[in-house]
Formats: sequence, structure tokens, C-alpha cells
Amino acid sequence: MNERLETLRGLMAERHIDAYLIPTSDFHESEYVGEHFGCRKFLTGFTGSAGTAVVTACEAGLWTDGRYFVQAAKELEGSGFKLWKMGQEGVPAIEEYLAEKLPQGGVLGFDGRVVNSRMGRELEDILEEKQVTFACEEDLVGEMWTGRPELPAEPVWILEEKYAGKPAAEKIGDLRAAMKKARATVHVLTTLDDIVWLLNIRGNDVPNNPVALSYGVVTPENFYLFINEAVLGQEVKEYLTGLQVTVKPYNDIYQFVKSFRHERVLLESSRINYAIRNNLDSSNRVVDKMNPTAMAKAVKNPVEIENERRAHIKDGAAVTKFMYWLKHNIGRMPVTEITASRHLEELRRQQEGYLGPSFDTISAYGSNAAMCHYSATPESDRALEPRGLYLVDSGGQYLEGTTDITRTMALGPVTEEEREHFTLVAMSMLRLGHAKFLYGCRGLSLDYIARQPLWERGLNYDHGTGHGVGYLLNVHERPNGIRYKTVPERMDSAVIEEGMICSDEPGIYIEGSHGIRTENLIVCRKAEKSVYGQFMEFEYLTFAPIDLDALNVSLMEKKDIEYLNEYHRQVYEKISPCLTGEERQWLKQVTREI
Repeated sequence: MNERLETLRGLMAERHIDAYLIPTSDFHESEYVGEHFGCRKFLTGFTGSAGTAVVTACEAGLWTDGRYFVQAAKELEGSGFKLWKMGQEGVPAIEEYLAEKLPQGGVLGFDGRVVNSRMGRELEDILEEKQVTFACEEDLVGEMWTGRPELPAEPVWILEEKYAGKPAAEKIGDLRAAMKKARATVHVLTTLDDIVWLLNIRGNDVPNNPVALSYGVVTPENFYLFINEAVLGQEVKEYLTGLQVTVKPYNDIYQFVKSFRHERVLLESSRINYAIRNNLDSSNRVVDKMNPTAMAKAVKNPVEIENERRAHIKDGAAVTKFMYWLKHNIGRMPVTEITASRHLEELRRQQEGYLGPSFDTISAYGSNAAMCHYSATPESDRALEPRGLYLVDSGGQYLEGTTDITRTMALGPVTEEEREHFTLVAMSMLRLGHAKFLYGCRGLSLDYIARQPLWERGLNYDHGTGHGVGYLLNVHERPNGIRYKTVPERMDSAVIEEGMICSDEPGIYIEGSHGIRTENLIVCRKAEKSVYGQFMEFEYLTFAPIDLDALNVSLMEKKDIEYLNEYHRQVYEKISPCLTGEERQWLKQVTREI
């Protein structure tokens, strides 16, 4: 890592660059990125999915959020990079740091294809006083990366309407209506999940997200799709032609947008890269709004919701079988974090319609679970012992939808503190799942329902309580989310609408000891309507037992016990038909009334 850092500094000196910025991003502002886009990981050694590196001639830093503080501290040891813990007291924002460190008339370098337009504009404003110039076509890490993986080019396939629930032609029509409302004459769309959702296609170019590297430009008359044509088979080409979609080479987008003149260009600056925005002629007027597809995609249609119910029965069966296997084998045969994760994946693969994981499984035993986004490696892989707590956060992509579930299990005796924390987390998850609220609430209003049992005891978790989930798409999907602090750039604090799917995942993480998280997915639906307005509620999609062996029932209120018993009745009813006789008997016991 130190050699790579010095090589980068050598390239910076040659180009007269005073500071160089390396975000975790691809050309499309995707949350997860393919190996080709792993420049920050290659340079720093930090393997988390979120973080930004900044390098100057004499300093190097990595900014990341609370999910990764423990992991980043370990992985950055000896790398030459200082960890900056975002959101903590005394930690400057990246923009503030650059404003302080860059000299008058200095040069900031970055690859404009991986920095979003909003951040680029903010940097322009903050650094204007120092007359800093941008070298925004410099992929310096890419230049020094020998053997860099090629851009992915996986085949694109058509998602049938029996899964999508709505034809692509109607979705495109709705988008054009939204453009007309915004008085936009052209819409530039670069977010991969929006593009494939709009066209009812899927791909495999981003790990765990079934999307295809592409850009879209939509006008009232035309739809241009910029994509590697090699990934389109004859059937897909004919399908796109039928939608009146014109296919163009992937990289032509940068020249294409230069041709716009006197257009009202609808785009979302936080979701479009700086290079595309900079290629727009000054005669155009930018309409900077959230992509209309984001909300349309988040509100699942009835076909999608019914399919999601089916997907979660399959997934719940796999997870329940895994819990049974784990409970019956720890202490009897060697099992590690990695081998346990592999077994769970094998159980999912046995389910019809399973396509792959929806994210990298978090399989964490004991103190490893205190890192809430821990990823087991051959070096960190721990053997599971018949004591303490084991946490597994995992999910699947099915033709019927996307799943995400976390269960924490007692592998044997647990401490009273572990039992208390496990119980509080279970209470928190169940209380949010049973929330009733007036239409118009955002996740900001609902987050306290989950945190109350913890906050009353001076406890907390340093992540959101819930995120939106896509349909056979990204496991993290805006604009709905449940968190008590708003982070504007996340844009995940929308009004909770009927049909939106959220995660419900409180947790507790005690560094050096244990980590606990219990997670279900929930879908919003209408409850009763009264003189006070339309009330809303949630329906559980996820069904798998919550480990009674780790509970301290004396901490639970009457309503918490009722919530758990009611949930477990549903678990047994829905999952038991998918199990063997022995598994079914075990499930009956572990979902018994308490």
C-alpha cells in the first residue's frame, strides 16, 4: 500500500496535481461496484463498500461512515492512510479538508466519471476562493493499476411481465408524462437500476445487483440506450426495437450530450457523473430533480408484492433450514464463519427461481459481529463454538424479488448482557413492524419506535433502522428509509407510500464482545381511514424464527410477547410446509408461545 501511495504521488507531481480524490464509485453512482472500479480499495486496502480517499503530497486520508469504523481501523494499519470517522466531532468534511490543505491556485485531480455532479459543483463553490482548478480527466490510479480487470459485459435478459407486473412501454410513457410536467425536453438517466427497471430488462454487471452498465437519454420522441451491444442477444435487440429504443455504444454518451442545444435537461446531479454534466453546453437549462423513475420503482405494484411474498417464503425456508442445521451441528462438526455462509448459500440455491445473493453475506461470530458490516476472510475466519452469539445477514435475488434478512442465534450459553441486548433488539424490530401511522409520515417519524427500548437504557446503533428494497434489483433502494438523522445526499426520507418495501433492522454492537441484529422486510399497506385521515401499517414479508434460546422474557412488555407469538404463528404456518418432518418438529418447538 505504501508503494502504491508513493507511485500515485509521483504521478501527481508529474501532472502538477496538489490533491487527488478517489471515491468508491463507478460511472453510475452505484452503491456496489465491480472489480474494474475498485481504485480506492486497490490504493488503500480498505475493503468496505463506502469510503473516499484523499491524497496530498504529504498526507493521505480515508473517510468512511459508522458502519465501517472498526473494520477500516484494522485494514488501514500500516497503509499510510489516516482514518477520518465521518460524522464524529472534530472530523472535517472532505470538502473542508481540501479547502484547508490545497494551496492558493492549486490543482485538485480526480476522474470526473466517478465523482457525482453535485459533489463536483460543491467543490467548485468551496474552492473558488482559493482559485483551485480541476484536473477532472485524470484516472491516475487506473494508470498505475497493472492487470486492472476489464469492464464487465454480462448478457442482458428480459424480465417477463408476470414478474415485472407492468409493461415497459407504460413505464416509459409515465416517464415522458413526468418529463412534460417538469417541462423537460430531454432526460439523462445514468442510474443502472432505474434504466433496467424502466425497460424490464436485467443483467449481471454489478456484484449482487442484476443491472447492466448503460446510460439512457429520453426525449418525447426517442429513447437512446448507450450500452455494449455485445451483451444484447437477438431476442433482446428485437425487444428493444419494439420499444422504439435506439442502441448506441456505451462510451458515446459523453459526445452525445455535447450536441444538446437550448434544451431543458432533466437530470439528478447527485446521481449523474461530473464528466457528463460538464459536457453540457451552456445554452441548456438543467432541471435538477430526483429521477421520476425512483419513486415509481419504489412503489411496488400488486404483482410485484405478491411475487415478493412468494420469494420470501422460499428464502425463509432456506434460512430456517440453515438455523436448524446450525443448531444441530455446532460442537459436533467443524463449522466456521465462511463454511456456514457457504452452506446457507447452498440452501438458497436449492430454491426454484434463485439467481444469486443480493449482497455479500455477513457471517460473524462473537466479537466479529460487533463490526456491523464485517466480511469474513481466510485470515479472520473464526470457528463457531457451542457458546455465544452468531449473526448472519444475508439475502437472495429471485425471479420473484429481492430478500434481506438478519438473524442472530445463540450457539450455546450466552451472558446475561448478551441475552438482554438480544431481547431489546427483538422488541425493537417487532414494535416497528407493528407500527400504525397516519399517511404522510416519513421514516424520520418512525425511527424512534424501534430505538425507544434501546434509548431508554442509554443504548444505540450507528446505522439507519431501515432502507428501501428493490424488486429483483438493488437491496438498498431510495427514496424510502427509516432513520432518525437525515442525510440529504442519501435522499431516502420520502413519505412512506403503500407498496414501499423497507427493512426493519435494529441492532446493538459492543466492540470486542458481540453484535446483534434482527431484520425483517416489511411492506407498507393501508389500514383504516377515519376522520383523522388514512392510517397506514406494515405487513411482514420475512418469515424465519427469532431465537427463543437468547431471550430474556422478563424484559418484555405484554405487547412485545403478543407481537412475538403472533409473528411465530405466521412463521410456522408459512414455512413448515417447506420443511422435512424433523425440521418441522423443530420449528414447532422454536416458534412455541412464550
